[in-house]
Amino acid sequence: MRTDYENWEPLTVSNIVELFIDLPITWCLAGGWALDLHLGKQSREHSDIDVIILRDEQVSAYDFLSREWKLYKAQEGVLMSWVHGEFLTDTTDVWVSKNQDSPWAFQVMLVDAFENQWNYRREKSIKKPLNEIIARTNEGTPYLRPEIQLLYKGGSSKVREKDFMDLQTMLPILSTQDKEWLTLSLQRQFPEGHPWIDLIQKQLPSNTLYNYDKRSIKKC
Repeated sequence: MRTDYENWEPLTVSNIVELFIDLPITWCLAGGWALDLHLGKQSREHSDIDVIILRDEQVSAYDFLSREWKLYKAQEGVLMSWVHGEFLTDTTDVWVSKNQDSPWAFQVMLVDAFENQWNYRREKSIKKPLNEIIARTNEGTPYLRPEIQLLYKGGSSKVREKDFMDLQTMLPILSTQDKEWLTLSLQRQFPEGHPWIDLIQKQLPSNTLYNYDKRSIKKC
């Protein structure tokens, strides 16, 4: 068990690509680095680095990574060893280091998918086809699309100052379609309201109206 959450020496983006490129699973960079890859430049310092994989492909990832890395599952506020043969059904966050004494190198985030659809764990009615959640840089580096990454940030139980800064950085370059999707998704997760919604809507065409519907996300 470990609790040294601040003990980080993160790999670089190129290190992650080199590590994962030959692993035959769906993966992409996430977090602040995903937004910067979309932006085309580094917008702020990053204290860690995140990789997303599909929950159903965790066995392949474990078998590959555990050859050289020590894997810890985040559970009930502590980091516990992820052992061989253990399938993570509820855990969404895995921390990775070279050994039990070395700094954290990267995190693996498990996301849910069903019938080729990504499912947002915090509000299961929010979905997207798997082939629409990942974008690529000109060099081919896969990263989580910005509107989805911003939903994870804004939809957290604790929105941090850096999450709001990321929203402000990305809003000017998000397409109208992506802003609409993010607004509607936040409305779906937070029907009582969310502080980001008004901010995003101010940057949308004035004739765009929204409706929160319990059965679907739609523009009206």
